[in-house]
Amino acid sequence: MIDKGKRNVLGVLVDAVDYEAASERLIEAARERRPLAMTALAVHGVMTGVLDPAHNARLNAFDLVTPDGQPVRWGLNLLHGAGLTDRVYGPTLTLRVLQRCADEGLPVYLYGSTEETLARLVPKLEQMFPALKLAGVESSKFRSVQPGEEVEIADRIRDSGARLVLVGLGCPRQEIFAYAMRPLLDMPLMAVGAAFDYHAGLLRKPPSWMQRYALEWLWRLGLEPKRLWRRYVILNPKYLSRLGAQKLGMWQAIPPPAATDRPTSFAV
Repeated sequence: MIDKGKRNVLGVLVDAVDYEAASERLIEAARERRPLAMTALAVHGVMTGVLDPAHNARLNAFDLVTPDGQPVRWGLNLLHGAGLTDRVYGPTLTLRVLQRCADEGLPVYLYGSTEETLARLVPKLEQMFPALKLAGVESSKFRSVQPGEEVEIADRIRDSGARLVLVGLGCPRQEIFAYAMRPLLDMPLMAVGAAFDYHAGLLRKPPSWMQRYALEWLWRLGLEPKRLWRRYVILNPKYLSRLGAQKLGMWQAIPPPAATDRPTSFAV
């Protein structure tokens, strides 16, 4: 188990952890009914923080930020000698955590995505994990939260008996949701990115060799070029150039202090 704490990657604090350590921290919080906000960041997630200082501060307030993308793992190894041999990929971590929840009888709440996606996801999860207890399933409203609505959402989740929430709203909406809802819930919130779509069978996973050599972005770009070309064509080079500048000492990349204020508006 590797858990070396948070390290500065372009000013975003990312945990130098492996799957085992990340899973254990989430399950411990679920067992103990303890609030925890977790996300898995690839290059896009890191750069969203770099380009938005307020969001960077929110990310730095997270309890657990895993290196979802290989370039983020490279950054931890290059800058801090983390010695990580694998990333902690959100969809894979999701399955590991769900297996642990099924084994220990910890109910799970699914929040986000569309009703159609959730309708395909639920039976697949039940097939993969027959002992898994789904406390509730709630699709996104695809709008901003209304006054007092976050308390109503928290009450529904808490009243369901859930001990862990999977949040699938897409980056950065899911991170803002997890950050905003953490004070209202006595359980971990996992921002899981595209895990809902992958495990529902709506997105095809790239071959393992592409994942190993950090070419998943090319696979995703081929599947959704109109939606993703700016993310990869613009942000990937920016990430690599800033990573080099931080390594060479040409850029200090000072992490902003962790945010403490509640956002007045966020996507639900």
